[in-house]
Amino acid sequence: MTELNSTVARVTDRIIARSKASRARYLALMQREGDNHGDRSFMGCSNLAHAYAGAEGDQKAMAFSRAQNFGIVTAYNDMLSAHQPYARYPEAMKIYAREVGATAQVAGGVPAMCDGVTQGQDGMELSLFSRDTIALSTAVSLSHAMFDGVALLGICDKIVPGLVIGALRFGHMPAIFIPSGPMPTGIANKEKQKVRQMYAQGQVGREELLASEMGSYHSPGTCTFYGTANSNQMMMEMMGLQLPGSSFVPPNTPLRSALTRAAVHRLSVISRKGTDPRPMAKVVDEKAIVNACVGLLATGGSTNHAIHIPAMARAAGVQLDWQDLDELSAVVPLIARVYPNGNGDVNHFHAAGGMGYVIRELLGAGLAHGDILTIAEGGMAAFATEPHLDGDALAFTPAPTQAGDPEMLRPVAAPFQPDGGMRLVQGNLGRGTFKTSAVDAERWTIEAPARVFSSQEEVQAAYKAGELERDVIVVVRFQGPRANGMPELHKLTPPLGVLQDKGFKVALVTDGRMSGASGKVPAAIHVTPEALANVAGQSGPLAYVQDGDIIRLCGHDGSLEVLADLSGRTPATAPPPAEGTGRELFAMFRLGADGAEHGGSAMLALAGL
Repeated sequence: MTELNSTVARVTDRIIARSKASRARYLALMQREGDNHGDRSFMGCSNLAHAYAGAEGDQKAMAFSRAQNFGIVTAYNDMLSAHQPYARYPEAMKIYAREVGATAQVAGGVPAMCDGVTQGQDGMELSLFSRDTIALSTAVSLSHAMFDGVALLGICDKIVPGLVIGALRFGHMPAIFIPSGPMPTGIANKEKQKVRQMYAQGQVGREELLASEMGSYHSPGTCTFYGTANSNQMMMEMMGLQLPGSSFVPPNTPLRSALTRAAVHRLSVISRKGTDPRPMAKVVDEKAIVNACVGLLATGGSTNHAIHIPAMARAAGVQLDWQDLDELSAVVPLIARVYPNGNGDVNHFHAAGGMGYVIRELLGAGLAHGDILTIAEGGMAAFATEPHLDGDALAFTPAPTQAGDPEMLRPVAAPFQPDGGMRLVQGNLGRGTFKTSAVDAERWTIEAPARVFSSQEEVQAAYKAGELERDVIVVVRFQGPRANGMPELHKLTPPLGVLQDKGFKVALVTDGRMSGASGKVPAAIHVTPEALANVAGQSGPLAYVQDGDIIRLCGHDGSLEVLADLSGRTPATAPPPAEGTGRELFAMFRLGADGAEHGGSAMLALAGL
């Protein structure tokens, strides 16, 4: 076995030490839950009869044969292209369960919003908190204590982290994620990006823009760029929570059906009543969390996970911070370039070797933990493989030793970049995330006067008025979890990209989010503390910045500084909380939210996790 990289080992040991008390509390709780709710025989006959009543064809197996019963938690809706194929999954999964003497029931559904639909709209202010809503909905779904294992149907942005958080609180049971796969490749990504910038410059109209977008997002399946949704799929494999190589197999294909069937069969093996019990609480440990971080860095995944991984970790009693991510980033090389960090999409990535190649490289270089417990037989080594059909049977072969496309995948020994490209930047403006892997190295350091805004709409108006035609660091504040739910700020990407293409030195500093599609403009995002005052009435440093202040952002030395004396200034006044589109209903989430580095969650904060 390859010796573990010393930095990966040191960071892991530090996380284990930091998490000792909280992890012990979590495991003790899961032990009690398993003892108290591990077998539904403790329930009264009336309780059981209610649960069996709707299980047509499976009532006798449930009631008298004590068959294993699996709970399906589904994020199906047919407005999310990625989740549209899930409509038919439960019925098929019930058949697959019967094949191994088990039963399955839809335990519940969770909300699943599409960030692509709400991007730049009022509904985006519900996006981050939809993760906590999904976690709560998962808990409600599993609260019936009727299940011996959990199958989780979810793919996209906040949905997978929410499902993980919720399922981890029932970690005495095993859990398997079952994806549905990406849509076919649409128009070239460079062409899509070009049309977006042309629209921002007024060179094409809305009709041309819509035609371009529909040429990219065009059919059932996950969007094919490497944003948060596809980064989720990568992480589920790196953590050992879904079958090897299952992330990017297209929907509605024989191989996809075979993988779903195998997942249900595997759940029967790893359940408490199975021959090889593997409770989720034991699968998701400190090493699995580190593997998720390493995979994120090695593939240039979504910066949203600088928020989601700490939140998921907390649900398992694991304490992770951005210093951990930063130190891992320094030693984990970038070995994948997938759009928006490269030209090809996830279909090209999968064809070039995909997750099997990435995991084989990381394990071979000692950059990932190979000794974690996974849902698959054989530990992490089983994930350095590719699934295929041998006749009608599902089979796995070793991942390729050479990438099919050197512009898409490279070995650890000859990476695209020697580090993972997700830097912690910090200074007198707070702590933030800088995704350097998406930005040309000559633009990693920007020092320029600030122009301060309180919304992305204000930035757009200033751009259209020609007020940003200069070297500038655009500061967009009051975009954090407490202020407005921390929406993604994608409206900023085209105009800032245009300014940069004109030769200006441009950067963004914000307490909001940009996600995995943040593009080529240098940006310090998720800045914490956020501008809005905390419960103690203390405003974050961004609230004191004024137009013209010189700001320095540097991805080389990790600095985020304002070169001005902020003392004696009065903090800016935040806009009042917005109403409409249900935003007023989420006031408790905003008021209770903690900082982005801890996951931006009111639910976890108030639970004391």
